[in-house]
Amino acid sequence: MTSRCGWNWPERGRGRVDDPAEALREADRLAGPDHLEFPGTFDLPRERSHLSALVERLNSEFSCRCQVSEGIQDASFLATVGIPAAATQASEGIAIRLSNFGGLAVVAAEGFGIYDDLDEAQAHGALTEADRRKAECAVTELGYVPIPEPLLHRPYDGVTGLPSFYPHETVTWWTRFFDYL
Repeated sequence: MTSRCGWNWPERGRGRVDDPAEALREADRLAGPDHLEFPGTFDLPRERSHLSALVERLNSEFSCRCQVSEGIQDASFLATVGIPAAATQASEGIAIRLSNFGGLAVVAAEGFGIYDDLDEAQAHGALTEADRRKAECAVTELGYVPIPEPLLHRPYDGVTGLPSFYPHETVTWWTRFFDYL
């Protein structure tokens, strides 16, 4: 699959990624059934360095100071980066969440789950093509794999026993890689 940057999406350390759904499954398989918050190979200082580089890039691209929520615990994600509404052409914020697994990332207009995907956000005027390109290019060029939100709302059917922890809820791929546990 090709990004708006004009080249194939990478996955840090593993070359290019043509199928975001396969990137989810591979990250799940590689982590194995016992690693819910982060994989055994997780290197927090390295991931924080990648996060800092992303924030610097976004600050430059949007001429702003992005808000960063980090120091997250009991979760399958590292941080959420918020591009302030005042820095975007549509006057709506952009949120980017980084998973602890496989360099996965999700980009959303206004917030997660508000629109089905970035195309819908653009259709509703909550995101411009230029801002979408800046956010997606920053993510991909720094080695993250952008995962479209609709893929994340599918029921989780991976290798962990995660659904057994939530017997009365539908566990999704969002829960597996981008949520509090």
